[in-house]
Amino acid sequence: MGLVLISHSGPVVEGLRDMVSQVAGDEVAVGIAGGTEDGRLGTSAPRIAAALRTALDAGTDGVLVLFDLGSAALSLELALEDIGPAERARVRVSEAPLVEGAILAAVQASIGAGLDEVEAAALAAATMSKIPKA
Repeated sequence: MGLVLISHSGPVVEGLRDMVSQVAGDEVAVGIAGGTEDGRLGTSAPRIAAALRTALDAGTDGVLVLFDLGSAALSLELALEDIGPAERARVRVSEAPLVEGAILAAVQASIGAGLDEVEAAALAAATMSKIPKA
C-alpha cells in the first residue's frame, strides 16, 4: 500500500511525509509532490507523476492520493494521463483532509489493510473531532 501526498507547498508535504513515516515506518511507500519546479507555491503535473511512479514502483498493491486544495486536482488529472492505464488502475484519489487523512491512512496501510480500508480511514478523518468533549 502506498500514499501520494500533494500540496501547493513543498515544505508541507516534506513535513507530512516525516509524520507518516513515524507512524507507519517503512511499511508504507510515500511519494510527495509539493510546489512548483522553481520553488513557488503551486502544483506540478510532472512532480505528481514522479510521486505516483515512486509509490507504484515500490511494488504496492495500490496507491491512495491525498491533496490540499481543489486546484491540485487539475495537476493530478494531467499526471494521471502521463502514467499507463495499468498503473492508473492501481491509483485511487481521496477527498479526505490532507494531514489527518494521511496519518489515518498510513496507520491502516502499515497494518496490512487494503486500499478500500485505507481510503475509508482517510475519509473518516473529515468527521474526526479534534477537541475532546467535556
